[in-house]
Amino acid sequence: MPGLTIGDTIPDLHVDTTQGKIKLHQFFSDKWTILFSHPGDFTPVCTTELGKIAQYASEFNKRGVLLLGLSCDDLESHKEWIKDIEAHNTDAKVNYPIISDPKREIIKQLNMVDPDEKDSNGNLPSRALHIVGPDKKIKLSFQYPATTGRNIDEVLRVVDSLQKASKFKIATPANWKVGDPVVISPSVTNEQAKEMFPQGFETFDLPSKKGYLRFTNV
Repeated sequence: MPGLTIGDTIPDLHVDTTQGKIKLHQFFSDKWTILFSHPGDFTPVCTTELGKIAQYASEFNKRGVLLLGLSCDDLESHKEWIKDIEAHNTDAKVNYPIISDPKREIIKQLNMVDPDEKDSNGNLPSRALHIVGPDKKIKLSFQYPATTGRNIDEVLRVVDSLQKASKFKIATPANWKVGDPVVISPSVTNEQAKEMFPQGFETFDLPSKKGYLRFTNV
């Protein structure tokens, strides 16, 4: 569906959350933020997802990443649901705010609508997740259906990738994880690469002899 995508600025909405009213841009400040939606409170997959995100909160905090959830139920429902989430995940507390959107207006503005899942009030939120950069622009976006829970290890991995790419002229190859070599951007010449990456780099010998596949560690 049309709507927000990579490179777009998140609208500066005023929203009600389990931790009070917030204005999105003020909440984001100049930090990385993960904004994630859920089809509904007191549902099985959502309960496991919010609990798992709470378990990983310290890892996101180490990376300077804020967390902000969204579900279409009201605040009282959210607060009661948090008790279930924490009961299922006994080693985690839901310390991040969850937006309330009972009128389903916010999900439309944030491109978090599931076109196939509906109830008597209309379309439900999808399992959407936007990673927002310090400039308040979307750097990565996931859209999952209601039937598929998200892998929080993958969310953490792509945060690491995005943050590295924001600091260096690199990209992360397939199945990359922290500690693995990265590839140098094709826009960087070999002479520039020697200055940018004094630790050195390795050029993979390809049949084309174009020399574009260069690995380094950062």
